[in-house]
Amino acid sequence: MGQTRRHTAFGIMAVAAGIAVLEGQISWPAARAQPTPTPLDARVVAINIPSASAIAQVGKFLNDSTACARPIPTNFPQYILPGAVLDPNRLLVGSRSNFGAPLAIGVGEEGSFLSIDPSGPGILSVPPNFARSGGQASTLHGAVQMYSANSPHFLNSVNNPNAKTAQYTGVSNPLGLSNNNAFGRLWPANAPFFDAGVGSSSILDPTGLPLKGAPNLLIGGVYVGDRTNRDRVTNPPEPQIIPGALNTGAVGTALLGPSPDGSCRAVFAVVTADGAIVQEHTAKGLDGLAPARTVHSIVGRSFDPPSDTIEPRFGVIMNPYTQPPVVRQLFVSEPFSNTIAVINLVIDVTKPTVFSLGSVTRISDASLNLPVDLAPAQRDTDDPKWASNTTLDKNSDFYVANRGDNTIVRMKQDGTVVAIRSVEVHGRPLRGDDRLNGIATSPDGTKIYVTFTNPGPAALHGILELPAFP
Repeated sequence: MGQTRRHTAFGIMAVAAGIAVLEGQISWPAARAQPTPTPLDARVVAINIPSASAIAQVGKFLNDSTACARPIPTNFPQYILPGAVLDPNRLLVGSRSNFGAPLAIGVGEEGSFLSIDPSGPGILSVPPNFARSGGQASTLHGAVQMYSANSPHFLNSVNNPNAKTAQYTGVSNPLGLSNNNAFGRLWPANAPFFDAGVGSSSILDPTGLPLKGAPNLLIGGVYVGDRTNRDRVTNPPEPQIIPGALNTGAVGTALLGPSPDGSCRAVFAVVTADGAIVQEHTAKGLDGLAPARTVHSIVGRSFDPPSDTIEPRFGVIMNPYTQPPVVRQLFVSEPFSNTIAVINLVIDVTKPTVFSLGSVTRISDASLNLPVDLAPAQRDTDDPKWASNTTLDKNSDFYVANRGDNTIVRMKQDGTVVAIRSVEVHGRPLRGDDRLNGIATSPDGTKIYVTFTNPGPAALHGILELPAFP
């Protein structure tokens, strides 16, 4: 364990130390000498997204009754139409702002996922209070919509009044997102009380509300701390098979696919800030998977000391195309050690109904510089068991977003570096304090989307679009 292997701003103006947005134009600082990596030119999609973090392009939801997938609900189609909140071409991006929506009281920090149309030629500058009316508010002629926020409109109690987490919402300081294109829901991971407080994760309907018609009414669509552990939500009571809980902030997540118990219920992995991993079964509740410090802990760490406005997070992607005895494989970025943990999951004959921890190795390479997030170069889009933005297609490489030097690394699954690109905008590098904070790929593998942040004004936080590279 622990081995290393090689394996249109629309007339809104924002000015701050080097980047200016004025009358629909964005001005970047003067060009500098070309860095060693080949530059990759980016287009600015959106700005004014405070603490822009996890990002994903929605993609197509499968409507397949074979295997363990389930047909999408009857209300789904209205949400996936062109221009709708889950239009397959739109981007979902996490933020630490409610954008004016009232805050749900006592259940954590503000936070939301926005749905953004990246197809327009201009820069979208998100109005800071566009969602004050609540619900799935819309602005900029529908190019920006609220998907879900830590606001009373989106409480778990709306669909699940008897849930043990009824007073919680599905989003609060969101730091991870797995789009379950196979089973048809979205799964955020949250640090509602920052990294050291209890974490939460959720299963959200297209409405942005926690799961309606949930298979376990004591969970509904929101898991929090130890409230939704297996031993607290099963009837008759069942002991946890592997101890664990969301004891610290949930800072990364990935779909694992159908449960090994044969129930065809979805299971997803959540990595917490203390380096533990849990597995959440939609009917049985939460079991542990790996203990604290399996992944290098980020509790108490900061990307931008002494300014701590940007929460550290893990990038998590899953490989289902493994060789026995490994049944799943997780890649988890470890930003402060400049490594990527490779976590092999197995089925233990003494615990055959859950995933168990196998070996853990690490990818270490000089190209890794504060690796904040990971994304498949080609995501799995068609398997009805695990299609997701966090699922690697068979033999796919993956991209690493480096916050330290604003580079993107393409890497093979054995740790071999394929290519490195620096991120530029109109031929100019990002400003000194601008940093990459998330990465996603389009379903067809031709585009890369990244979030960027800055310790300064929120207007400098946003989304860039880049071409994919071999």
